[in-house]
Amino acid sequence: MASLIGRNSVATGKSLSHRRALLALGGGNAVEWYDWMVYGLLASYIGPLYFPSGSSVAETMSALAVFAVGFAARPLGAIVFGTLADRMGRRAIMLFSIGSMVLSSLIIALLPSHASIGVWAGVILLASRILQGLSTGIEAPLNSAYIVELAPEGSTARFGSIISIYVQAGIVGASLVCFLTTSVIAPDAMASWGWRIPFAVGAVGGLAFLWLRRALPETLHTTSQPQTGPARVGQVWAEVWQHRLALLAIVFVVAGAQALNYTWATGLPNLARSAYHENPDTVFLVSTLAGICVAALYPLVGRLADRKRISRTFLASRLAVVPLIFIVLAYQQPGIAMFTVVMLVGAPVLAFTMGLYNTVAATLMPTSCRVTGVGLGYAIGVAGFGGTAPYLLLWLQDLGAGWAFPVYGAALCLLSVLLYVLVLRRGGVRVGS
Repeated sequence: MASLIGRNSVATGKSLSHRRALLALGGGNAVEWYDWMVYGLLASYIGPLYFPSGSSVAETMSALAVFAVGFAARPLGAIVFGTLADRMGRRAIMLFSIGSMVLSSLIIALLPSHASIGVWAGVILLASRILQGLSTGIEAPLNSAYIVELAPEGSTARFGSIISIYVQAGIVGASLVCFLTTSVIAPDAMASWGWRIPFAVGAVGGLAFLWLRRALPETLHTTSQPQTGPARVGQVWAEVWQHRLALLAIVFVVAGAQALNYTWATGLPNLARSAYHENPDTVFLVSTLAGICVAALYPLVGRLADRKRISRTFLASRLAVVPLIFIVLAYQQPGIAMFTVVMLVGAPVLAFTMGLYNTVAATLMPTSCRVTGVGLGYAIGVAGFGGTAPYLLLWLQDLGAGWAFPVYGAALCLLSVLLYVLVLRRGGVRVGS
């Protein structure tokens, strides 16, 4: 695999260190996930202001429904912007991705409530989340493709794990800023206006990484590839269709990881606050500690996968998720101690799942249609199974059928293993097989 330095002569005419490129790429990723997760963490504050109904659970579920709708925009973002990235290049689309996230976060931070502008408050909130969905629909798959094209041979999983650390930093940062905000601001003020502060922090921070990304080189073409002009849209989609089994595998590789991710990152914390009325400060603190544990394990995941092969590490870790996801059944009634146990015990499982899935997905598609294929599979997997996980967790718990949720998560993981093995046996895994 060509190095970044080899591509620079084509893309920019000057050298850029791996460290600087990873900072620009990963920092932007951190901002994207910070902004995305802040909404999920603050859903219990947003619901009463934009979807008042008199029931705290119903208001939170309405806010989480908007959270899920944002995921529905991801396939559109992947289709439109993924095709552009495969036709003309990666860099411009990465700039669009973070720029639109900054704009939408700023809108949410300043948006009047239902009491001020009526139903339009909810409509604008929904539109902002759709814009964020378009942004994240392309951000993760584009970064995954970029890393596979960037990393020196034998370091693909390690580079992917570095980006995962940045992603986790964004998620942990969201929990930490929410925790600090709730600790400093009185509960009434937090419910009224204090929840807007984390959104404003994300918008301002995003501007810095938007500037840094301007220096990233283009990786679509290498010095060894002839410059024949942008590929036609039909060519890109014909290649995606040719690799349709790999596309289906990507959907469930992503689905298993993101269902687990959003269960721990937003589902369980919202269950704790809305249904069991746990102390918000403590919930945010525990979420932050769990996130730090996950991030600390990512380097180990990357090194192990490069040493033992990405495919072997992925299969072993994904199969380990199947029994361990049932730990969510331990938190069936109020009790911050049990909430803490579930969150922290799940952290190592989440680290191996989230530390590999992006890299694994990107290895299933060729360079010429990688962003489109990974983006489409990623968006469908996240929209259909990740974004709906918090809602499904609360809904099943409310129905008294909490046992069904881990069964659902385990089934997603087993499907991902089956499909990945089929692609692997057909020689469709391009790196780390």
